[in-house]
Order: sequence, then C-alpha cells, then structure tokens
Amino acid sequence: MNGAEAILKTLADNGVDVCFSNPGTSEMQMVSAFDREPRVRPVLCLFEGVATGAADGYARMARKPGSTLLHLGAGLANGSANLHNARRAHSPIVNIVGDHATYHRQFDAPLTSDIAGLAWPNSVWVKAGETPDEAVALSSEAVLASQAGAGGVATLILPADSAWSQASATGPVVSVPARGKPVDTRIELVARSLKSAKKPLILIGSNALTEQGIAAAGRIALTGVRVMVDTFIARQPRGAGRYAPDRMLYFGEMALADLEGVDLMVLTSTKTPVAFFAYPAMPSVLVPEGCALETLATPDEDGVYALQALADLLMAPERPVLVDRQISEASPTGELTAYTIGESIARHMPDHAIISDDAVTAGLPIYMQTKGARPHDWLCLTGGAIGQGIPAAIGAAIASPGRKVLALTGDGAGAYTVQGLWTAVRENLDIVTVVFANNAYRILNIELARTKSGNAGPAARQLLNLGDPNMDWVSMAKGFGMPAVRCETAESFDAALARALASSGPVLIEAVLG
Repeated sequence: MNGAEAILKTLADNGVDVCFSNPGTSEMQMVSAFDREPRVRPVLCLFEGVATGAADGYARMARKPGSTLLHLGAGLANGSANLHNARRAHSPIVNIVGDHATYHRQFDAPLTSDIAGLAWPNSVWVKAGETPDEAVALSSEAVLASQAGAGGVATLILPADSAWSQASATGPVVSVPARGKPVDTRIELVARSLKSAKKPLILIGSNALTEQGIAAAGRIALTGVRVMVDTFIARQPRGAGRYAPDRMLYFGEMALADLEGVDLMVLTSTKTPVAFFAYPAMPSVLVPEGCALETLATPDEDGVYALQALADLLMAPERPVLVDRQISEASPTGELTAYTIGESIARHMPDHAIISDDAVTAGLPIYMQTKGARPHDWLCLTGGAIGQGIPAAIGAAIASPGRKVLALTGDGAGAYTVQGLWTAVRENLDIVTVVFANNAYRILNIELARTKSGNAGPAARQLLNLGDPNMDWVSMAKGFGMPAVRCETAESFDAALARALASSGPVLIEAVLG
C-alpha cells in the first residue's frame, strides 16, 4: 500500500466519499488509487475553479467535508476564487494539492511554486506530508481541521514521492467535537438586554441557519425582536411552512436606512456587518449610530443552541409564524425579467429543490418571489467571487440525489466556470441551469456610478459590456453535450422551465433579458 492508497482509504474511513479533481503528473498515484478505493467517488472537472466550487456546494448540503485533488500551486491558484467563497461559508473541505517530489523541489522546475503561501489565505489549516506516513496521518488531521469550530478549508500538500512510496498503515478515524455552547450567563445577559431595548435586532449567520435555528429565531421574533440574516448566507432553508427572516440589504446606505432606530444588535454565528465595498463619503460599518452590539454566539459556537436557549429565556411562543404557500396559478406574460423568472420558479419548483444563486443583480428579485414557494434550500455567493453558481450546483446535486437543483447565474458569472456544464452532463446530474443573458456586467455599471467614477466613455464601456459578440449559451451548452433552449418572453421561459423541472438530467435555459 503506497501513500496515495493509504490516504484515500483514510479519507473514506473518515466519511469523505467524493473528490472533485483536476489532476496532473504529480497526482497520478492518487488517480490510480481510486481504482482500489471504491468508497470515494472521483469527479473530473475541466477547471480547478469548478472542482473547488463543487466541493463547497457538496459540503454545504452534505454538512460534511467535500474534497478536491489539484495540481501543484498553479492548479490551486486556479481554484482559489471558489475556495475564497468556501472560506466565507465555513464549508469543510479537504483540499489535496500535489507537489513535486521532495528531492525534486531544489531544481526549481517550471511548475515549482510556494503552495503553502498560495493556500493560507483561504485555509484554516495547511500542512505538507514530507513522508508517506506523515502524509497519511495528516490526512486524518485535515478531516478534523476542516470541521473544527466554524469549519473551513484544510489544505494537505502531497509531494509525489510521499504518494508513491510505501506507507505502513492508514490514518486514524477522527472524532469531531461538537461546537462549544455559549456560556449561560452570556445568553441570560442578552435576554435582559433584549427586554430593555426599544428596537432590538438579532443578526444571524450561516452556521445557525438550520431548520432548528430558523424555527427558534421565528419564536424570538414573536417577542418583538426583529430577526435578520446576513446578506450572503451559505445555506438557508426557505419556503412555505418555514419562518422567513429579513435579509440584510446589500448596499450600505440602504441597509442603514432599513436599520434606522435599532438600538441593540445581537450577533449570532456572525460578526459585525460591514459594507461590501468602500464608497466616497459612505460609512463602512453597517451599525446605526448609538446602537449597542452584543454577541450571543460566535461562528465557532453552537448558534442553534444559543437561539433555542434564548427563545426559552424570553418565554417565546413554541411555534413561530410560518410562511403560507404563495404560488401563482397563472403563467407570467410579457417581457422577460428577473421578477417574471422568479414567479415561474416559484410556480414550478418542486418540493425540496436546491437553488445555487450566482445571479448577481437578478438574484434578489427571485429570492423575494420565492419566499412562499415550496420548501427549498438557498445557497448564496458568500464571498462575492462570481463563478460559483454552476460548480456549487454540481456539488449540491451529488450531495443530495433525488433533489432537483437550479443553478442561477449571470452571463458574466457563468462564463467564469462554464466548463462545469460538461461535468454536469458526464455525471448526469439533475440540474437546471438558468443563465441571465443581459450581455453586460450590470452590477459594474451600477458600481461605476456609486463609486463616483464618472460617466463611462467608449473605453470604459468596453470593460462593462459583454456584447459584440454576444455569447451564445445554447451553442455553448450543446457543445458540452447539454440540452439547451433560448427564451425571450415570460411565456416561453415559463413553459421551458416547467418542461425542464418535470424531466430529469441536466438542461440549460438562456433567459434573454431586455
């Protein structure tokens, strides 16, 4: 048993059952080891950003580590944007990056790089296995590190000779400790503060947004406390039969206007909210002047327990106000917009669907339109690095067989990781990809004005316009082997979506926005 085989067996023993991979020469021993470890499913991705984004989507839905296999520092760098999103989502990922053999590094071969230096910005743990036995032991440690506390990316650097040389044993099966509970005195202090505040608010982050956490938050809302979730959350159960908290607005000045008068903000599994970007003469911190800040639970702690305990201390009703099903019977008509698309999604989305949202400017209208849709899970672009929608949908579909997945992506965002369409076809994943084709970086047109950068002239427009030529998403999808259709009206989109959701397997809809 060589090091690669022992590592793969160790990962399987620890519950890691899928590896999203884009391997090279230094990873060939790992590639070969998959033939001898059937418990780990290898999934080929044509670009490393697809592999890392898929591992993120898998981890969010499976609530256990996804894994990747990447080729040296260059491959890691290619996957870094979606590792950034995974870091912000606290997604547990075991990220295996091959390296040159230990004795070969000294010669500075063309692909030699500082892999650890590239890994640390998006990892909670980075170590290199300089011998086979060390690498095997570290694979167990990586599984543990990825799930400790709030969770995150654990990067194991694997030299080629550690993979091909003999290993003496597999690594141990690790036991992941439960998240620590906030001390009762802190929860009691928060309860007293909420009772005395005039306009209190609880802001909740991703780790507390489970079925149980949202239900507890809904109970607290009935005591007169406003409940809000972060702007971009890793996963949120939504739809009819669930409590629907508010969502922090994206633009800073709008968020502060919405928060006007709030005199107490309680943070649960999140941190102090800040504006996504700095703008001239606008504040960075999204906390109203004079508002007190208190922490109920840090991201490392058990936010669900904290919300349930707080609800009990506040003597909140046992059952929150739940959203009623609100589904239009009539097909939307006329111009195709994000709002009519949201109406169609709410009409046709089946129970327990998963939405992977990378729709940028089109995402919020659809989020609003689906509030009363059938129960579903919503995955957000947590780190703001576009190109997540298609890959995260791949991981979500593999983690949740039997559930329909919708990947919502802008044409600019989708172009970052269009290679993911091929993987969806090869794996025959039940994903409907909707591309919002407006032939522009619309968000950047908005930001140009907000940053007071002046009006776009001919040169600036070249950097904001995706037309000339327009991307043909139907042709691109079919080139990857995926059925596709182009829709230009609300009626045609509604019919196409209904067909796609009633069938199985991958399909793409190009939604041409006016």
